[in-house]
Amino acid sequence: MLIWLRSALFLLGMVLLMVAFAPCTLLFAAFPLIRRHKIVTQNWTRAVIAWLRLTCGLDYSVIFKGKLPDTPAIIMSKHQSAWETLALQLIMPLHVWVLKRELLWIPIFGWQLRLMGPIAIDRQSRTTAQKQLLEQGQDRVAQGFWIMIFPEGTRIAPGNRVPYKYGGARLACMLDLPIVPIAHNAGEFWPKNAFRKYPGTVTVVVGEAIYPNGRDHKALTHEVETWIENEMLQLNGKGPKGVTLQKAKEI
Repeated sequence: MLIWLRSALFLLGMVLLMVAFAPCTLLFAAFPLIRRHKIVTQNWTRAVIAWLRLTCGLDYSVIFKGKLPDTPAIIMSKHQSAWETLALQLIMPLHVWVLKRELLWIPIFGWQLRLMGPIAIDRQSRTTAQKQLLEQGQDRVAQGFWIMIFPEGTRIAPGNRVPYKYGGARLACMLDLPIVPIAHNAGEFWPKNAFRKYPGTVTVVVGEAIYPNGRDHKALTHEVETWIENEMLQLNGKGPKGVTLQKAKEI
């Protein structure tokens, strides 16, 4: 019952913060995109994460296994929860998401999201999506942004696996950018599509940059997937909604 009440309080505060920051998003709409992120997105995210910590007792720790590149890169992260869409904005350098364009149609949230310059793609058309990914990706990198891609394509519950999609690695090859892989167990504290958030500490592991070095996107995706899923073997089962995995089959 206490977890339900704390989760309800968090949701209320998150909605109020979204409404409160909406005028700021419009106010700074004429500013360069990177300024908008620093002023609006990051401050809103800091407030939400602080409120999450206060109301639900959910915190995080980060392990860096390598030095981050000095230039923009592609971030490819495990996707279990809504948590990582928030916290990774504070953990990683300024970045934009690759997402389905339908999210931009959501009232208030979608309108604010559109002003933050995400790479919105039409997932109904593979050819169109690839063209949008490349064109918008080039533009965001030229502005100094990193690019965040969830290679599973959707949120996957802890203990489950799906093949990684090639879009992130394909973009890295086309733009000759490194990939920074991320593993985490957020879904064990903030489950997929769940209302209740559980107290504890999410562990985030940021891997060493993986460079294309002339390889094709399939080989690059394989390396990223292998690294992330091997890290997940160490992370799974540590949260209140976690599962203990048997050794995964080799990818």
